[in-house]
Amino acid sequence: MQPGRACPLHYRYAPEALAAAPAVECETLYVVGGLYGNEQALAAILDMAADEPGGATVVFNGDHNWFDVDRESFRRINDAVLAHVALRGNVETELANDDGSAGCGCGYPDWVGDAEVARSNAIMTELRATARTHPDLREALGGLPMYGAASVGGMRIAIVHGDSDSLAGWGYAQEALQDRLRLESVARDFERVQARIIASSHTCLPVAARFDTSAGACVLINNGAAGMPNFRNTRHGVVTRIAVTPPHEVLYGTQLGRVYVDALAVHYDHDAWLRAFLASWPPGSPAYDSYYARITAGPRYDAGAAARWRAAFAAA
Repeated sequence: MQPGRACPLHYRYAPEALAAAPAVECETLYVVGGLYGNEQALAAILDMAADEPGGATVVFNGDHNWFDVDRESFRRINDAVLAHVALRGNVETELANDDGSAGCGCGYPDWVGDAEVARSNAIMTELRATARTHPDLREALGGLPMYGAASVGGMRIAIVHGDSDSLAGWGYAQEALQDRLRLESVARDFERVQARIIASSHTCLPVAARFDTSAGACVLINNGAAGMPNFRNTRHGVVTRIAVTPPHEVLYGTQLGRVYVDALAVHYDHDAWLRAFLASWPPGSPAYDSYYARITAGPRYDAGAAARWRAAFAAA
């Protein structure tokens, strides 16, 4: 199998492990997945968190590295992230070791083309070379947990990079959630992880849905990418906000009891980010070929397709 497609065995865990994970307690939580080395987005997110009444607890849930092959940028990104609560994604996991057999560790499903997988593996090769110049950061990244939990307003949140079974799982991708059997499986996940909310990332495109379970209404929210556009003709990232107070502006959201679950736009300095990206990844590079169009014009995806509140899916 092509490197980058299979999920390594050491990426896997039992959903019950999430139920046992100690919870970070706060009133406002930001879940930030897929920063992808965008320093401008990082600065915007930290400003947003600081502007929250009483501040917000920020959890980086993986893949905060990707485009940051510049040594100084890699240092700045990781120093900033490691000052907060952080999980490791497949990118950080692969950066922390020298076994390249998993490629990028993305666990890409069949709907992702071979050329894109190959380019991701090439990006990982270059980024790993940068990481090797920072052995202290490699050690720190390798020591990060694969999953975590939080409690907001007394409501428990399971936080994963991929899904409830694997660090690089695609079970919470918007494509997977178009399948009825998969939806029924996700509805059962809330009982398995002992949480009313599951927050994930990894799959690049955001999605959110409500589920009816024996514990009541539950929500899955995948923020897609904090460091890249997620919707057609946009230039902002997305983060997940879970809080006991309503946000000022949202892309889409819902409410569970007294807890608000929302997707927020991350309006970063696009021009500065594009300059930084092109300095490291000029035309003809693997990252340019895979991501330049998305960075400048967004993917072929709309916020209306991400917010799936109207249909409540029940466990069979």
